[in-house]
Amino acid sequence: MRKSLRSKLDSVRVTRGLLDEFPIPIPSSDDDKDARGRVLVVGGCVTLPGAIVLAGIAALRAGAGKLQIATCRSIAPLVGIAVPEALSLGLDETPDGVIAPRSTNALDDLIANTDALLIGPGTKGNDDERLLVNRILSMPPQSPIVLDAGALYALTENPAILRACEGNAVITPHAKEMAGILGIDVHDVTSDPATIALMAAQTMNAVVALKGSETFIATPDAALYCYDAGDVGLATSGSGDTLAGIVAGLIARGCSPLNAALWAVFLHGTAGNRLAKRIGRVGYLARELLDEIPLVLRGA
Repeated sequence: MRKSLRSKLDSVRVTRGLLDEFPIPIPSSDDDKDARGRVLVVGGCVTLPGAIVLAGIAALRAGAGKLQIATCRSIAPLVGIAVPEALSLGLDETPDGVIAPRSTNALDDLIANTDALLIGPGTKGNDDERLLVNRILSMPPQSPIVLDAGALYALTENPAILRACEGNAVITPHAKEMAGILGIDVHDVTSDPATIALMAAQTMNAVVALKGSETFIATPDAALYCYDAGDVGLATSGSGDTLAGIVAGLIARGCSPLNAALWAVFLHGTAGNRLAKRIGRVGYLARELLDEIPLVLRGA
C-alpha cells in the first residue's frame, strides 16, 4: 500500500507564499459576529479544564464570531469566568469527572446550529468519552468537525467512522495518537510520517494534520503538504489544544477543512517563532501563543 502513496519528496512546503492560493474569507466592515461563524467546543474534564479554555480562545483569536463551550457541569462556571466571551454549558458528568455519554441529547441544538464543531480538548480518551464521541459522530453533524486529543481514541475502534462526514473533518494527532488510531507501532509513524498521514487521510476520508518536528497535512485525494518551520518550543503542554482551536475558528469563518488546517499550522508555528525570538526557544507557554495569532494574521 505504501508504494502507491506519495513520498515526502512530493509534498508541498507550507509557506506564506503558498497560502496566497488558500485565502481566508475576510469579513466586511458591516459584518456582525454571526457572519464570522460560531464554534462549539466539546471537551474538558474535571482535571483538565484549561484545555478547552485554550482551544476556545484560540478559535476567537482566529476570528470566529461566537464561541460556545460544552463541558462537565462542575467546571462549566469556572470555564465561563475564564472565557467571558463564551457561552458555557454544563453537561452531566461521570464519577470519574468526564462528560457523561448521555449528554449528547443536551448537545443536539448546539450542534445543529454551529459552523464548526471541535471535540476533544481536555479529554482523556476513556471508554465514556469514546462513547460520547461515537454518539456525536453517528449523527453525523452537518458542520465540519475537528477531532483532537482524547476524542481521537474514539477512532481506534473504527477509523472509517469519519467517512460519514464526507470529507468535512480534520484530525490533529501527534505520532502516538496516530499510531493508536491505525493500530501500528509509533516507530512506523515517526519513520515515515508523510506516508502515514496520507494513509490515514484516505482511510478516514478526512484532512489529517500529523503533528511533529515536520507537520504533514494530507487530504483524502492524496494531496500532501509539509510545514517544517516550527521549533521545539511548540512541544509544550496545551499547544495542541491551541492548534485545534485555530482550525475550528478558521472553519467557522468559512475556510474549507484543508484551508483551515494549512493556515492553522502556519499561524501556530509562526506564533511560536515570534515568541522564541522574544522569550527563548523553550519556556514560552501555550497561552502566550493566543495573543500572537491576530498579529500573524494581520501580517498576512
